[in-house]
Amino acid sequence: MTTMQKVLLIIATIGNGLAVFWLWLSPNTIAMVLLSITILYSLIGLHDVLISKHTLNRLYPVAAYMRYLLESFRAEVQQYFIASNTEELPFNHEQRSLVYQRAKNERDTIAFGTQRNLLEQDYLSLWPSLQVKKVLEETKRVTFGSKDCTQPYQAALLNISAMSFGALSPNAIEALNLGAKKGNFFHNTGEGGVSPYHLKHGGDLVWQIGSGLFGCRTEDGEFDAEKFKQTASLSNIKMIEIKLSQGAKPGHGGVLPKSKISDEIATIRGVNKHQDCISPSNHPKASSPKALLAFIQELRTLSDGKPIGFKLCLGNPAEFLSICKAMLETNILPDFITIDGAEGGTGAAPVEFSNRLGMTCLEATYIVNNALIGCGIRDQIKLISAGKTASSFDLLSKLAMGADTVNAARTMMMALGCIQSRSCNTNHCPTGIATQDPARGHALNIQDKSQRVANFQRNTLYSFFELVGSMGLDNPNLLTPNMLKRRTSSELSVSMGSLVPQLNPNALVHSQSIDGPWKEWWDGACSEAYHADDIHVLGVPSLIAQSV
Repeated sequence: MTTMQKVLLIIATIGNGLAVFWLWLSPNTIAMVLLSITILYSLIGLHDVLISKHTLNRLYPVAAYMRYLLESFRAEVQQYFIASNTEELPFNHEQRSLVYQRAKNERDTIAFGTQRNLLEQDYLSLWPSLQVKKVLEETKRVTFGSKDCTQPYQAALLNISAMSFGALSPNAIEALNLGAKKGNFFHNTGEGGVSPYHLKHGGDLVWQIGSGLFGCRTEDGEFDAEKFKQTASLSNIKMIEIKLSQGAKPGHGGVLPKSKISDEIATIRGVNKHQDCISPSNHPKASSPKALLAFIQELRTLSDGKPIGFKLCLGNPAEFLSICKAMLETNILPDFITIDGAEGGTGAAPVEFSNRLGMTCLEATYIVNNALIGCGIRDQIKLISAGKTASSFDLLSKLAMGADTVNAARTMMMALGCIQSRSCNTNHCPTGIATQDPARGHALNIQDKSQRVANFQRNTLYSFFELVGSMGLDNPNLLTPNMLKRRTSSELSVSMGSLVPQLNPNALVHSQSIDGPWKEWWDGACSEAYHADDIHVLGVPSLIAQSV
């Protein structure tokens, strides 16, 4: 028996003895309570010593529970009492406070100067102009729709990224969509299908179709053209997005156990509630670059010409260039491409996938933008960047690297009231957002939270337009990678994009004029398959090590 066990045994023995003696002398309520506590204490101790499977409990009976108790709220203590304003991840206190302030229409300024180390390596900054301008109204929205699109869509520069019903509660979905309606921006449905909660308030929707084909599938899991056409014809649906992969877990599918599939979810997704709901790792309609483009063409026809695009988390640039080669050979182009950064992710994912797979949003946006320029097709395809957007600078940096618009997910959740408890995968979300628990979900006030979503989007854009004007620009389209400055190890600020060469129009088509990594990637790309021989070639020189 360990010393701790002996001490606890002595405490229990003395406690029981005193309680019995007290009860014998003066039978009263206090004595009964004391006796009950000491008996319970003794029983728990005996269980820990004789039965418990946990080593800590066997060695430190009863006392070990104190360790488990403290560990249970470690994250909250770290977040509220220990971490500084700028050190916490994924979103630090400064970023969260900014979102909350703008969502509530509160003062969002700071006093007494920055808390950032402006000389820190990889710190990003901008150069202001002595000639401040006002951004033109006609440049504040972006038109989606290529030459083959008959129903173009005018989008805001900041929109709601993909979050599915099932991952989020009904009230959260309603609040997001009503916020999008109030603010005149779009709301991506996520891959879980179009639910009544997405449609109830009439906000603009981008319907995402993932590898499970939820909402447009047969009972056998095949694509159902008729179901797709029926949903795509809804006036709320403004664009359709094919999800190839996502930033949180590229290359990883998902399983929704049958025990969690309600009648409502089964109906919306078009799945059997008596079977596990499987999202394959690979999209069944995008087995090759040309198959992906054929599916895009099919969806564009079935939707009567609505903008069709695809979403991916970028890996080897040669694989994306395979899609580009297929575009040039087939003359089928998507209307837009959504670039999901590896730093993104509202859902649960394996640690290794979240930490180690995928390219960051800024790097990926730069690569995709240049690839399309090099193929001479950039002007026909819009780019959406998604990945950790909390401030107007986050928005600006993505647009400067080549995006046309930006999607945000987690900060839209924060506008709803998310406190970054990181319990999205437990069904115990303390704010009623990422849960299917009716009691928790119903606590979220749709009207109030929807206004906060609209406020956050409006106030962030207001700050963004001021930031663009402070650089001497009157049009966000004039932003370039060279305007974004990165601090190097020598403490000098250099322009972003200087490490990977920027391409001239049609440079890849006339491949004799390229060298270095672009030539290696282009030569390794194949329009018939994502993986060509010797496709794993040169990596991407780091454009940025961190997002600040």
